[in-house]
Amino acid sequence: MGYKPIILERGRAVRQRTKDTFGFWRQRRLDPESNVQFGEGGAGTFSDGKLYSQISDPRHLGRKVLEEFVRAGAPEEILYVAKPHIGTYRLVSMVESMRETVESLGGEYRFGCRVDDIEIVDGQVRGVVLADGAVIRTDHVVLAVGHSARDTFEMLHRRGVYMEPKPFSIGARIEHPQSIIDAARFGPQAGHPLLGAADYKLVHHCSNGRTVYSFCMCPGGTVVAAASEPGRVVTNGMSQYSRNERNANAAIVVGITPADFPDSSVLAGVALQRHWEERAYVAGGATYDAPGQLVGDFLARRPSTQVRGALPSYTPAVHLTEIDACLPDYALAAMREALPAFDRKIPGFAMDDAILTAVETRTSSPVRITRGEDGQSLNTRGLYPAGEGAGYAGGILSAGVDGIRAAEWVALAFGPA
Repeated sequence: MGYKPIILERGRAVRQRTKDTFGFWRQRRLDPESNVQFGEGGAGTFSDGKLYSQISDPRHLGRKVLEEFVRAGAPEEILYVAKPHIGTYRLVSMVESMRETVESLGGEYRFGCRVDDIEIVDGQVRGVVLADGAVIRTDHVVLAVGHSARDTFEMLHRRGVYMEPKPFSIGARIEHPQSIIDAARFGPQAGHPLLGAADYKLVHHCSNGRTVYSFCMCPGGTVVAAASEPGRVVTNGMSQYSRNERNANAAIVVGITPADFPDSSVLAGVALQRHWEERAYVAGGATYDAPGQLVGDFLARRPSTQVRGALPSYTPAVHLTEIDACLPDYALAAMREALPAFDRKIPGFAMDDAILTAVETRTSSPVRITRGEDGQSLNTRGLYPAGEGAGYAGGILSAGVDGIRAAEWVALAFGPA
């Protein structure tokens, strides 16, 4: 379109960010500005790299996203396989390639540039203030901050930008030997090289009115430490392209709504997430180890003392205990009802030796930065909330589609560059 955007990234370039992230996983050194959530490529870089979505896409913008990914180095098979995925290591090089393309077209990346404030005059964006005090004057800002930018949410709330609390889900990661899932899903053909590692998608509607479902299932993957704030433990899952690690993992999460939040404030969902992440940190020993419990012990309501079967993949380490301290009672009750129901669908799912690692809280943004039909904030002209942090996407593909829409809205408002 001829525009030359300035991309302000609070974290570091993707390769340095990868080193920072592995430093946390291996040595418990958490950098609040460069981690699984923050840095070039966003939270999706450390994930299974799933490239499919259930969004309505009548203009086939998802196809545009996939084609751009292939141009950046993704395997061409993502254009035709039913459930395309890439994996973390391939995503790293692709992110670098896309940066080179943006820069060749006149775009500019500024790493280590956290936006600490937005200047708003009479309901119109007039600039952004960086952490070092520098000010960039502008009349239009695309706000694509991700679902974990809690300090940014707080700043926007102070500035009076219209936001509303939204539902999300909480729970824990479950791990099984991948062979158990393969046998249940593929039967005698389990292990066939053409089939690869089996996946699953499960949902159960509970007697207490809650819904429990599997989220971000990672065949042949690992559970990862996804904290972005000191003194809190968060889990997530990721896979490499090969999906050949020993375990399958997925989040088993329970849907919650603003009615479950501690109060009616806009940021009450953030407070709820932080509360349970802090409880998980303490339950894990206050060292960034994650609290874990065998499924059999969880169902029997007794602490776990010894790993059997599925060896936990989370690093730095899993501290065996009870996870009841890490989740609200209604979520625990729902999970205890759902796991045997899931076992009836996938034999072995509720096996005693499967392991739960807590806590999963970042399934989606706890707020929506609401926008109108022109893509702008309802009460702040020139502010274009986009992607998962704004509450308008739920993964790599849908975030890419929403980014295209944001770019089109800016072009419609301001004309050719």
